[in-house]
Amino acid sequence: MDARLPAFRVTIRRRVSRRLALAALALLAACSSSPLGRGQLILYPEADMARMGAAAFAEMQAQTPVLRQGAKSRHVECVAAHVIRALPGGDPAQWEVRVFDDPAVNAFALPGRKIGVYRGLLGVATDADQLAAVIGHEIAHVTARHANERVSTQSLASSGLQVVQIATGTGSPAQQELFGLLGLGAQVGLILPFGRAQETEADLLGLDYMANAGFDPRASVTLWRSMSRVGGERPPDFLSTHPSSSARIAELEARMPAALRRAESARSAGRRPDCPR
Repeated sequence: MDARLPAFRVTIRRRVSRRLALAALALLAACSSSPLGRGQLILYPEADMARMGAAAFAEMQAQTPVLRQGAKSRHVECVAAHVIRALPGGDPAQWEVRVFDDPAVNAFALPGRKIGVYRGLLGVATDADQLAAVIGHEIAHVTARHANERVSTQSLASSGLQVVQIATGTGSPAQQELFGLLGLGAQVGLILPFGRAQETEADLLGLDYMANAGFDPRASVTLWRSMSRVGGERPPDFLSTHPSSSARIAELEARMPAALRRAESARSAGRRPDCPR
């Protein structure tokens, strides 16, 4: 008998055991659910996701100039602060908001409470209500743990990808892919759109968030219609990962009566955002 066979069998058993353990872990993690009740695969602690998000955010700030002062920065920070305060236990001091001095029509939010808005977006989101729709949508991706869900799925497929080490290491194709999974997408040159279920959740949760802050939720529909008209044959980068469609607008409009009631209640409670441009 080949002397190598016992060692080979041990290796196979270890691989099978590892895969079974990962599968069992996935089944347990699948018991997690999103804020809207959808089942999710969540494998990573939020502390790990926060470290990944911080690494990606630092990388973006190293690559793209940031507007740290001025009217645009103040406008974005004001809108973001109002939306964040409307979250359960929301504290703007716990979030980091940056305006990137770039004409791209784009925005993102990352685990670890990081928000990035590109200067070009302010030419399409022409008032505070429309900007609140974008920021609410992006924050919803974070609160619904969509990045964790995507990284978990990819990690399981890769038999335990060491994602934290990749995120905090030097630049590489693997790091670029990970940052794309976190939600940077087009910002790192890798188009990795969120799934339809995740996009719908971000739309609906974001609508609730902006309404709870006292913004006009009808601006969300105006924004998505404006987005679809910008750029002609070359739509903005934002639509590469946040596709506009009649179905999306129909879903927003179906939830609009409840959102308008939320906004009215917020205003009655004194939440009347004033964020001049």
